[in-house]
Amino acid sequence: MSKNGLSAALAKMRDAGVAPQAMNVFSHYYGELERGATGLVPEETIEPLRQVASVDDVEVSEHDARQALGRTVLIRLNGGLGTSMGLERAKTLLPVRDGRTFLDLLVAQVMAARARYDVTLPLVLMNSFRTRQDTLAALAAYPDLEVEGLPLDFVQNQEPKLRADDLTPVTWDADPALEWCPPGHGDIYTALVSSGVLDALLERGYRYAMTANADNLGAAPSARIAGWFAATGAPYAPEVCRRTPADVKGGHLAVRRSDGRIILRDTAQTPADQMHYFTDQFRHPFFHTNNLWFDLRVLRQTLEERDGILGLPLIRNTKTVDPADPSSTPVIQLETAMGAAVEAFEGATAVEVPRSRFQPVKTTNDLLLVRSDAYELNADGLLVQVAEQACTVSLDARYYRTIADFEARFPAGPPSLRGARTLRVEGDWTFGAGVVATGDAHLGPDGAPGTVPDGARI
Repeated sequence: MSKNGLSAALAKMRDAGVAPQAMNVFSHYYGELERGATGLVPEETIEPLRQVASVDDVEVSEHDARQALGRTVLIRLNGGLGTSMGLERAKTLLPVRDGRTFLDLLVAQVMAARARYDVTLPLVLMNSFRTRQDTLAALAAYPDLEVEGLPLDFVQNQEPKLRADDLTPVTWDADPALEWCPPGHGDIYTALVSSGVLDALLERGYRYAMTANADNLGAAPSARIAGWFAATGAPYAPEVCRRTPADVKGGHLAVRRSDGRIILRDTAQTPADQMHYFTDQFRHPFFHTNNLWFDLRVLRQTLEERDGILGLPLIRNTKTVDPADPSSTPVIQLETAMGAAVEAFEGATAVEVPRSRFQPVKTTNDLLLVRSDAYELNADGLLVQVAEQACTVSLDARYYRTIADFEARFPAGPPSLRGARTLRVEGDWTFGAGVVATGDAHLGPDGAPGTVPDGARI
């Protein structure tokens, strides 16, 4: 059954015009799935990563930093639709501050770095087939952004979702688009090759790539980190931060006992009965920001040596074909994580960075915070935290999860969070203008639905 399943899946990919390199990678992971690979990384097979270099302790001359940044390309993952917040287009087109979107602020960061260091610094997005059109239309407002000879984007590959019962490609007549899924952001390495972007970068003298999620506004161009990475001679280096109680679900780095290599372990790769080890911020003190650096030459050489397959650990993702319908056909999605490539390169290292380089927006809780006065937007497109500590926001998901519901309940904008440690909202509340949250602010369900009056303090 599974042999027929692979043949059917490859035929489906071929008919859809999927790149041959992506089909080879899919075949590799299909074989892994057949062999029973789970991608699990038990605690007994790893040692905690206790020490990494801190960028604060690095000495890099202005000249070396500028030289390294001049040979760097910024790649941003822009394939997400923000469906968890009720969006149906690229999340980066969502306004963040003063009517400016994630994409606007990202472009501002790039243009500021170009002007400051006198470098070309290309920005290239990895879009999905669902985000590309709207994103490129928005970037048309920046005619000076594109670097001659390089595209503004390349498209992430797609693969068939597999029926969980027999590993054949699923069919879903109600919405055939749901028969497909991305192979996880680990596809970036394959897509760079199959799109021709990797060769184009190397031909134009670029050596290093700095990659991050497009919704992480903290991952701005950094000449200092570029200079550090170039000086190490390492092929690959993720940025990590010290874990706090808020980070215990994020992936962490560890050292594999069998060969001493640094690896990335996510929640999906942790046995259920060992999650207490995974979430222990003191046992595993560094979390992976998904900001990472890699040497383009080494990537090309490694892919050539391995017939285009880096061999990243498989992530076996079990879902239903229609994520919104739990009664729809159960499927398996074959995925890999971009950060897992740390184990694919001999001599890979890591660098500890300030928490300010990790400002992702995954939920409306995060969005409220970055829109609030806890941050200020500077001329370089950077959100600068002005509060003594960033407030932890928890909004009742029944009423604030989607952007439409969220916007309706903050018609006058976010409350002041500069003096708040936490904001917890239970129930359905609509906020008036000039509301100020202080300390551990809480709105309970009693009295909801209700309105928080203009100028109220909570």
